[in-house]
Amino acid sequence: MLSSRTRSFIAGVLVGNSAPHLATAVTGHRHLTPLAGRDSGPGVNGLWAALNLLAGLLLLSPDRHRAPGRWNGDLVAFETGVLAVAAWMAGSERLLGTNTRP
Repeated sequence: MLSSRTRSFIAGVLVGNSAPHLATAVTGHRHLTPLAGRDSGPGVNGLWAALNLLAGLLLLSPDRHRAPGRWNGDLVAFETGVLAVAAWMAGSERLLGTNTRP
């Protein structure tokens, strides 16, 4: 079983990854997803955003090892996951033009 910090980090990656796909769905653009590749339209991006957000939230749900209430070091792990996926996305766009070049 994964530690709560590892689950929080992965949840941060998933929740962070949902944001650009949700923005793509709302604005009607195309954005790469594993579901339909480079040609993923708004509907596919909306679905991918929802799947990522749901999975991230499920990983954050309380369990017997973590009491509800205030965050502990898991918050830093979650934020690090969000930062890691944001850095990856920014870097891949800047260097590879993953979603901006035909």
